[in-house]
Amino acid sequence: ELPILERCIMSNSCRLYKHIHSEKYILLNLQMFLAALSFAYFAKALSGSYMKSTITQLERRFDIPSYLIGIIDGSFEIGNLLVIAFVSYFGAKLHRPKIIAIGCILMSFGTFLIAMPHFIIGRYKIETSIRSSVNSTNNLSPCPASSPESSRAAVGCERESSVSMWIYVLLGNILRGIGETPVQPLGISYIDDYAQTENAALYIGCVQTISVIGPVFGYLLGSLCAKIYVDVGYVDMETITITPGDARWVGAWWLGYLIAGAITLMSAVPFWFLPKSLPMPVEKHDGNCTPEQTRFIKDSPTMEHKFRPEEPPNLHLMANEFVPTLKSLLGNPVYIVYLCVTIIQFNSLIGMVTYKPKYIEQHYGQSVSKANFLMGMINIPAVAVGMFSGGVVMKKYKLGIMGAAKFAFGTSLVGYLLSLLFLALGCENSKVAGITASYTGYELSLFSDCNSGCLCSRREWDPVCGENGITYVSPCLAGCTSSSGSGRNTVLDDCRCVAMANPRPGNLTATLGQCLRRDSCDKIFPYFMALSVLSSFIISLGGTPGFMLLVRCIKPELKSLALGIHTLATRTLAGIPAPIYFGAIIDTTCLKWGYKTCGGRGACRIYNTSAYRIVYLGLTLGLRTVSFFLCILGFALLKRHIKKEEKIALTNGNAELESLRKEESSSLHCEQFILGPDCNPDRETRL
Repeated sequence: ELPILERCIMSNSCRLYKHIHSEKYILLNLQMFLAALSFAYFAKALSGSYMKSTITQLERRFDIPSYLIGIIDGSFEIGNLLVIAFVSYFGAKLHRPKIIAIGCILMSFGTFLIAMPHFIIGRYKIETSIRSSVNSTNNLSPCPASSPESSRAAVGCERESSVSMWIYVLLGNILRGIGETPVQPLGISYIDDYAQTENAALYIGCVQTISVIGPVFGYLLGSLCAKIYVDVGYVDMETITITPGDARWVGAWWLGYLIAGAITLMSAVPFWFLPKSLPMPVEKHDGNCTPEQTRFIKDSPTMEHKFRPEEPPNLHLMANEFVPTLKSLLGNPVYIVYLCVTIIQFNSLIGMVTYKPKYIEQHYGQSVSKANFLMGMINIPAVAVGMFSGGVVMKKYKLGIMGAAKFAFGTSLVGYLLSLLFLALGCENSKVAGITASYTGYELSLFSDCNSGCLCSRREWDPVCGENGITYVSPCLAGCTSSSGSGRNTVLDDCRCVAMANPRPGNLTATLGQCLRRDSCDKIFPYFMALSVLSSFIISLGGTPGFMLLVRCIKPELKSLALGIHTLATRTLAGIPAPIYFGAIIDTTCLKWGYKTCGGRGACRIYNTSAYRIVYLGLTLGLRTVSFFLCILGFALLKRHIKKEEKIALTNGNAELESLRKEESSSLHCEQFILGPDCNPDRETRL
């Protein structure tokens, strides 16, 4: 009897050792994958947010309007559209970590391609009528005797490339979109497959939180690069007459893309060392086991986790199953309504986020660098905290499908009501002579008696600030006849239009650049930022519960495809069109356009801030209003879906009770039951 007892003790010890070793293996690999996926999310979010922070820079550098920038921004989604459905379906059956690694490499190459035009295009030419000289205090007269347009028409026109350089930015962004495709659907489904059910929401919440931290660094990087002149190291900065707050300033936009590309390339490395699959938690295997069999499995140390059997992929079989699988997914009405709601809300969100830095610049008179800094340091962290808090709330209170839906709807509605207050936080237009203010107080015209003695160009945008607090489109249109100083210290003298608007006698002068905003607008801006932070936090609280609602209302084997179709739909119907039509509508509020060297309209120099506020906020809030009406339909369908599932569960419960009576004597064969073909995985996941 003693040898039998010793063998029994040794056997139990081995089983316990294997159990502990298996647990450590699972935890270690899952943690490694979670860390690698978080880094990949961080990298793609950093490069994506940096792209949005450089929108104004790209407009000015390539002299293109906002709607064209919207096309460039939406090209990322075009890249996704090309491969998302196939990557989501076939990738889920292949080596998911390695496919994610290949995607990260493609993203980095696309980011490097975006920066390439800087190294093949000529130096940036500032639109100015002042020809500064460092060694002289006497500059070219701002009041020309002949039209400056005819003398400058041929200068540099022949040097312009026949191929617009922004095409390379477009192609690079498409490549970024292709590379980003596998990260979300394959990464999230990998975690949900191999994590314990009660921990999956927290893990996904952590990944989503890291993805929101990425934009913090992206906008901070954009803020830093916006302060650096685009051709730094190639030009003498003493000859530059503009400041970072000027509408013609272009920062070192290319530098951030090189940094973001290097980080994205690094994020691909860990995925090459991760396994194709991990041991699965037992609750994800025993869908058709009886309660007695389930108890036996959980009590056995060696049966806590089971590996999926490794089978070589059958591409022909997968291709034949694609269409029926897609029909099964699209036949879920809850999923369809969820898609419609998120598409509309993503239109609102993407349009708002894309042009928010520009809105801060144009409406509140902030520089590009400061607008990006505030987005990165104040607004984005509030979103990160909100998304993480939403995951914690869902785990702590164990919200079901209906609870998650109500929580997401409630936070979105409260955030919407707070956002209505933005309409009241507006500033008046800047006073620009001939555009928003008249020279004489009667009619708006760029030309007046005070500048009639000069042959001024109506196309130029070289603003100067008069002593009277009014901005003039150019020194010539301000009626200035002489200048002194050099570079940014240039002072314009004998400005007749300034004198006409200010009856005070004396030699009235003007300085380079637009006049600063009034104190009333500066007082409103902090309230705008505080309200923006609060509303962003409240809306983002529902992000993780809303995302988990998508994951939990579909069958387990359809998760990867469902996430892929969701990403495909939102990016096709929101990510691509939203920046374009938002940009086109914003273009309608432009008051003064810049012009290219060879003619043709360039980037906008100044907007009607009141009209900008109405169309930007009105479109954002209007789309969200429509989505709330669809939510009502969604709640009705979800409630019916839950009742239907409860009936199915009750029917299955009676069948399982009968099966339990028949299987009491054969509970030791549960492992064969699980791995056999009778274990039907086609059961929907329930919280």
